[in-house]
Amino acid sequence: MWIAESFAKINLGLYVLERLPTGYHRIETGFAFIEWSDRFEVERSAEYKLSLSDESIPTDESNLITKAYRAFDQYIGLKNQYSFSVKKNIPAGAGLGGGSSNAALTFRMLNKMEETGLSNSEIVDLCRDLGADIPVFVHGKAGIGTGMGQDIEPVDIQPDAWIVTVYPGFESSTAEAYQQCIPNPEPDFSIKGVLIEEPIEEWQVLLQNDLEAPVIARHELIGNIKDQLREFGADYAAMSGSGSSIYGVFDQDFVAINAYESFHKLGFLANLTRPKFKPDYGIYIKD
Repeated sequence: MWIAESFAKINLGLYVLERLPTGYHRIETGFAFIEWSDRFEVERSAEYKLSLSDESIPTDESNLITKAYRAFDQYIGLKNQYSFSVKKNIPAGAGLGGGSSNAALTFRMLNKMEETGLSNSEIVDLCRDLGADIPVFVHGKAGIGTGMGQDIEPVDIQPDAWIVTVYPGFESSTAEAYQQCIPNPEPDFSIKGVLIEEPIEEWQVLLQNDLEAPVIARHELIGNIKDQLREFGADYAAMSGSGSSIYGVFDQDFVAINAYESFHKLGFLANLTRPKFKPDYGIYIKD
């Protein structure tokens, strides 16, 4: 049996620069990782099977794990079939990339188990059509996403600070968020420049998520949680991706821990991530 962790991401700023004729959007965003993960256990079986701890999530052909499995088999070919058992911790529809992270790990595990020897770049080429943010999970490194988010430049922008991420308890529609957003082709500041050159204390003024305002207009609670994170002492707070999760970046551990515990007491799913966190990229054989 093979085991591995599928980690979530947050977006450090997100600019919607242009609405393309295809209906997609040209963006700029920063990707960082948080210690919120799903656990995969995979073993050989007579046929493909997917079981999830969260029974509300479909396991059929609409699931990104299944899509990744089928794509790998179609383009590379499988010598064996596998059964996937996944303990779901990352909330769905939360702006944390849980489905994309799952798809990326599916490709990586199949590559390892089948001894295919594909490079990360080759895996990215295989999965481009499945999701715009899958490449960042394939590489497993923080960085700047451009184009439709698929073009990743590895940059060390993982915050040297504590991150508290809060899920408000409902999903947010990506399609609606982009539809109601007004693209700005010439933002005042480069996300890459802000993340590399400016201290976290300045991010609240210089860094923004263009999808945040239209989503908060529909879901007031997201704005309330963002304000609460700031009141708890976050140097920077923002919505991740198209929502619905919100995160705060904290300089001091005890302030972050207090915020994390306070949201838990209020009944919210929350996560606490250590400074300079790096996801465990390993795929292991279970004894």
